[in-house]
Amino acid sequence: MAHRLWAGVAAAVALLFTGAAAGPAPETHYHVAHGWPELPEGRILGAAAGVGVDSKGDVLVFHRAGRVWSEPLPLTLIAEPTIAVFDEATGKLLREWGAHQFAMPHGLSVDSHDNVWVTDVALQQVFKFSPEGKLLMVLGEPGVAGADEHHFNRPTDIAVLPDGSFYVSDGYRNTRVVKFSPEGKFLFQWGRPGSGPGEFDIPHAVAVDEAGRVYVADRQNDRIQVFDARGQFLRQIKARDIGRPYGLALLPGGRLAVADGGEQPKSGPDRSGVVIVAADGRVLQRFGRYGNYDGQFRMAHDIAVDAKANIYVVDIAGQRVQKLTQGE
Repeated sequence: MAHRLWAGVAAAVALLFTGAAAGPAPETHYHVAHGWPELPEGRILGAAAGVGVDSKGDVLVFHRAGRVWSEPLPLTLIAEPTIAVFDEATGKLLREWGAHQFAMPHGLSVDSHDNVWVTDVALQQVFKFSPEGKLLMVLGEPGVAGADEHHFNRPTDIAVLPDGSFYVSDGYRNTRVVKFSPEGKFLFQWGRPGSGPGEFDIPHAVAVDEAGRVYVADRQNDRIQVFDARGQFLRQIKARDIGRPYGLALLPGGRLAVADGGEQPKSGPDRSGVVIVAADGRVLQRFGRYGNYDGQFRMAHDIAVDAKANIYVVDIAGQRVQKLTQGE
């Protein structure tokens, strides 16, 4: 994989992952799994937008191959595979799929039955696939934006509940979260433009904890909002060290892993990194920085956690995925 860190500075990178906690909490040490993943010689991922982990521990990365974001968003389908599946332990590329199906990949989630859910911000659609990649459900009209029960406007992410119902964060143009039944029937929605409780400025990611609380990365408002299962505002999580949340994933013990994508100014310097937040909203750790080397990020865009509490971060500008493991 491109941009491997020189061995002589590996120890320095490890120090980036031992950030001091902002409050009394056991310190967790994460380090980069060097050499993970393994890609064929000369191969890099495209802009990596979404990441998820299935029950076997396989890591799925949703990327744009050679497609570049441009306005208006292109509607032609990407000819190359856009979903890469890696072995958790070895990083070996196991299989690829998703060719001729997507125009601008964005969010990816894996449900409790290993079904794969993705959003496409150009096609204005949400897709559900079987673990083998068979199309099971499509929501939205291809290429047609809207704000009603049957349309989206650049949907960003999906969170699936154990009963099969799901939330969609919608998104870049619609500032709302929508809940659907397991069959894809519209149930309800909430949100409007703004910075107050229950208002959004790009709801970019959505996650649900075991108690049914809904976490929304309110990206441009630099905060995470927490709601009950019906969309009633409970609280917000906002701190300088959290930065601008692009992606969310739940860790054991009610903790939250956050991908801070940075401000993306026209000229540097910028920041990007991973933040661990306690259940009560305290920032426990922040690690990583802006850059191309291992343990650095150019635009951390999405984040996922496996059963061993390993963290996976896709970097949309760096065109890669990194695995962060716990250790001494």
